[in-house]
Amino acid sequence: MSPKRLEDMYDAVIVGAGAAGLSAALGLLRSPAIAELTEQGVSPKILVVSKLQPLRSHTGSAEGGIAASLGNIENDDWHWHYYDTIKGGDWLVDQDAAKLLAEYAPETVINLERQGVAFSRTEDGHIAQRRFGGHTRDFGGEPVKRAAYAADRIGHQILHTLWQQCVAQGVEFAEEWYVTDLVLSEDGERAAGIVALDTHTGKLHAIHARNVLIATGGAGRLFHTTSNSWDLTGDGMALALSAGLQLEDIEFVQFHPTGLAHTGILLSEAARAEGGILRNADGEAFMERYAPEHKDLAARDVVSRSIMAEIDAGRGVADPKDPNGPKDCVWLDMTGIDPERMKQALPQVVETIEQYANLDPAKDPVPIKPTAHYTMGGIPITTDGEVYRWRDGASHVVEGLFAAGECSCVSVHGANRLGGNSLLDACLFGTRAGRTLAARIAAAPVASPMNDDAGDEPLAAAVDRTASMRQDDIASLLQSDLESSADAEASPVSDGNAYQLMAKLGSIMEQALAVRCSADTIHTALYQLDTAIKPAAETLHAHDKTAAFNQEITAIWEVRHLIELAESVLKASDAREESRGSMRRLDFPQRDDERFLAHSMVARNGAVAFKPVTITDYPPQSREY
Repeated sequence: MSPKRLEDMYDAVIVGAGAAGLSAALGLLRSPAIAELTEQGVSPKILVVSKLQPLRSHTGSAEGGIAASLGNIENDDWHWHYYDTIKGGDWLVDQDAAKLLAEYAPETVINLERQGVAFSRTEDGHIAQRRFGGHTRDFGGEPVKRAAYAADRIGHQILHTLWQQCVAQGVEFAEEWYVTDLVLSEDGERAAGIVALDTHTGKLHAIHARNVLIATGGAGRLFHTTSNSWDLTGDGMALALSAGLQLEDIEFVQFHPTGLAHTGILLSEAARAEGGILRNADGEAFMERYAPEHKDLAARDVVSRSIMAEIDAGRGVADPKDPNGPKDCVWLDMTGIDPERMKQALPQVVETIEQYANLDPAKDPVPIKPTAHYTMGGIPITTDGEVYRWRDGASHVVEGLFAAGECSCVSVHGANRLGGNSLLDACLFGTRAGRTLAARIAAAPVASPMNDDAGDEPLAAAVDRTASMRQDDIASLLQSDLESSADAEASPVSDGNAYQLMAKLGSIMEQALAVRCSADTIHTALYQLDTAIKPAAETLHAHDKTAAFNQEITAIWEVRHLIELAESVLKASDAREESRGSMRRLDFPQRDDERFLAHSMVARNGAVAFKPVTITDYPPQSREY
């Protein structure tokens, strides 16, 4: 689906059509400000641009649940959720944002239900809930059932529901359009629009907009082993860096404990919530040693580090598909779960294991290892979704620029995200960003008869200039096969293949940062980026002269985005000389609140500044499970 025609100027362009982008669109269109505007006969000009058909967005892969203190199974309180989120993030969480997340979580889930999300049900008809790691009662006490679920396909349910609601609202989509540039005004203080390639026609478009919202998802493809789809290449974060903005806490990448061995495919935390147990080569349920109270349902970073500790100690197991291979896995033992309950509550987990491991989880232990899963950091935003720069000890909002979802950092996840909080973050803060956008649009709508468009011309000119430069870039990528082959021969790292280079980058990043790191591993990776990966990326060219349906062009841009992002992740990791949450520094094994109870803010040039964490209710404590 593509727009029949592009407007000369949009009120807002939303980039990304997962849970965050769709929630923003609905929050905008359903806001009182837009309702009042519509009553006056003025319709906002909105466009949602998506790299994928929306129903293929990565939100659809979320399995286990969405966190909310509904109290449908056990007594619960949003204050407990608030505390757990802060503790889960190892006190790098901005507490004003976490308070909003927890307080408005029940409202968010109930609104999703009312829109059509088919949650699993209790016998008396309420939304069913299950335990998830790190969620407790009484401020760190016993685990509590807080994750609302739909079997193990909650993301699929939410994505389809939000998309259907957007279609009903008449949202206009530009599907399978790849955004190449985020354009700001000449002084960098205001959003001007975007440049995007329609992959169906090969035509580049300059899209002028008074407001832009980025909701492009995470960057799991930085790593070789990841639960993320091929499309999560950090595009929005890289676009922000290229536009002169910063990224916040980008060094914190969560590795989910239970990735199916050597595939990276996620086996939901729900498998452990339903009774699955992690065991080492000796058959020991080892999490009792590392987290004696919460065991297998401790926070994800704790479980991932524990798994790696068992492997490093020689108690790992080999993947049954490669019995003579490295013993770099442990067992997920689900044999204690009733088979009928397993099929009912974990159908996707069961299907994944049967199809990709050729095992029956009701009878066989399943080999797992940590897999890159979630990007805690991203584009810095306020609790209303406004993008800002950290400069001279203060936040400076970029007028008309917003972000939401995994590509952003409102800092409700801090150094480690609790399971169930990502869908909540995307839906809740996506909606808030949409409402803030609506207020801006209502104050000066493009379609108003009283519209003053005097300020639009320099913004449109900036977008057009960027589009012209990007068109030159496309022409360069489409140069003749002969020239392209000659360049590729000079760079054996890529062999002229963007996917091969992406795989090489993923291996480098995994060796440098997967679960644990040190100055040595970080500096080695930076050296490899400078001497091999970056030069290879410069030689990449498409092997076909046609821009239409040429996936190689977008693959080249994706790998360049990943390289840009990888350097920022490594620089931020190098600057944080401590261990906190998902970051385990072997050379700095302790948390250092005196120096690093602060958010890293990294720019494209690698400069890292630190911004204080907002602490209102819960001062830092030791973190134990």
